[in-house]
Amino acid sequence: MGRRIDIGPTVLLLAIEMLLRLAPACAHDPRLYKPRPPGPATAGMRPGPVPGISGQGAMKFKLLYDSHHLPEQAQAVLVKAHGGFVVDRRPGKEETYFALPGVGILRLSADLTRVTILPTAEAMKNVNLHGTSLWFDPSDETPYLVFPANDAGKVFTTTLDGKLVNTLDAPTASDKFEYPEIHDYFLGGGNFAPTGVAYLDGLYYITTGYSNLDFVLTARIVRVNPFESAWNDLAFGGKGNGRSQFQTAHGITLVPGSTNFDISDRPHSEVKRFSRYGHYLSTLKMPMGSLPCNIDYLGEYSVVAALDGPDPSRGAPIYLFQNGKLLSTIDPKDDLGLVNFKHVHNAALRRLDNKFYIIAQAWNPGDFAILEQVTE
Repeated sequence: MGRRIDIGPTVLLLAIEMLLRLAPACAHDPRLYKPRPPGPATAGMRPGPVPGISGQGAMKFKLLYDSHHLPEQAQAVLVKAHGGFVVDRRPGKEETYFALPGVGILRLSADLTRVTILPTAEAMKNVNLHGTSLWFDPSDETPYLVFPANDAGKVFTTTLDGKLVNTLDAPTASDKFEYPEIHDYFLGGGNFAPTGVAYLDGLYYITTGYSNLDFVLTARIVRVNPFESAWNDLAFGGKGNGRSQFQTAHGITLVPGSTNFDISDRPHSEVKRFSRYGHYLSTLKMPMGSLPCNIDYLGEYSVVAALDGPDPSRGAPIYLFQNGKLLSTIDPKDDLGLVNFKHVHNAALRRLDNKFYIIAQAWNPGDFAILEQVTE
């Protein structure tokens, strides 16, 4: 028989305190978090009797469109929303692309009035496309969309009309990376769960925050006709608390006009900037307790979607910055009555007719909204 060990009340209290401190950091890790099913009183509800304006200074917002703006097929699966937006910022374009599991790729028109479902390959339609990115072939400016599928362990590349042109499968132990621990991770059967992708000069930079790996991996675009991709040896990050490490590297964004990347390190309430070679450069700190999911840029402005905020009893915030200075904090749930916006998973910024607009997506349960700047 084993010997009984009495741990005592002091040790027990310390253990409980440690678990409570760890809880926020893993709140959105799909390996540890069990989503709450949306109740009939919240799913698809329109805003209730609330003030209807949120934010500060010149950056106050009101609701323009709620989830009823989406096609019926998209509304039917919206509770599963767990992805992100990308805006085609070329002059004369300005369409926004995103995806929903069970429907596939969607396109929001430049004037924000129409959402269209694009033909989507079956391999992509029923998996979770966790983010959306857009890049252009340097030889002829052909645009491509790229989607990381965290549950399928693949990265999909399509044309703007939704045609699948490439599938990058999970790395194996035969792929070469500069860190031996990455080789050992995949040799041991570690999962590949990509959460974000950004493109620069022929390389995909891929975050893997939904795994114990938590490195940024890179893959080469070998050619585009026919399209071929392959894993590349450059990698950086890794799970940890150092300034160049992550606890959950969630979204990754190429900083406009540069060769640097901003990566949301969610549990640390930070957006960290790295060079193209993986060198740590700087940190944009969020309010303590925030869990930033992604950052999107529009000129000198940027918007950050947060899974939680400093006050967990309230809905999660959307932060709006100008040149790295916080201008406004928008609360879609408590101020605008969007009851499903307990967690904001992604947001994109638009400017139309001298007004700012925020396109936002909630998670658990999923929801969709477009917010309009209040200028009067």
